[in-house]
Amino acid sequence: QVQMVESGGGLVQPGGSLRLSCTASGTAISFNAMGWYRQAPGKERELVASITSRGVINYADSVKGRFTISRGNARNTIYLQMNSLNAEDTAVYYCNTVPSTRAYWGQGTQVTVSS
Repeated sequence: QVQMVESGGGLVQPGGSLRLSCTASGTAISFNAMGWYRQAPGKERELVASITSRGVINYADSVKGRFTISRGNARNTIYLQMNSLNAEDTAVYYCNTVPSTRAYWGQGTQVTVSS
């Protein structure tokens, strides 16, 4: 059974930075594409960054120039470096395959940007 485990969230002041980590366990398959999604209160979950096994990267317009997605050396491990955070980035952040797989949603990690 695949488990996505996210970590690295927290409370940060506007303009601050955080680095999120995600590891998928329970599978011998290397996912072709993985991504970071987020869901803010009262909003739909959205894809903010994705990366393929070949290194093709895409970002949502709202995070371009501020967030950087990368893959780790371990299989199915990705990171999200988030800089210049603002209140609109407050959300629960999840990792999943791209496109997402319903059964793979984990608990997510809360990111709160507030002074």
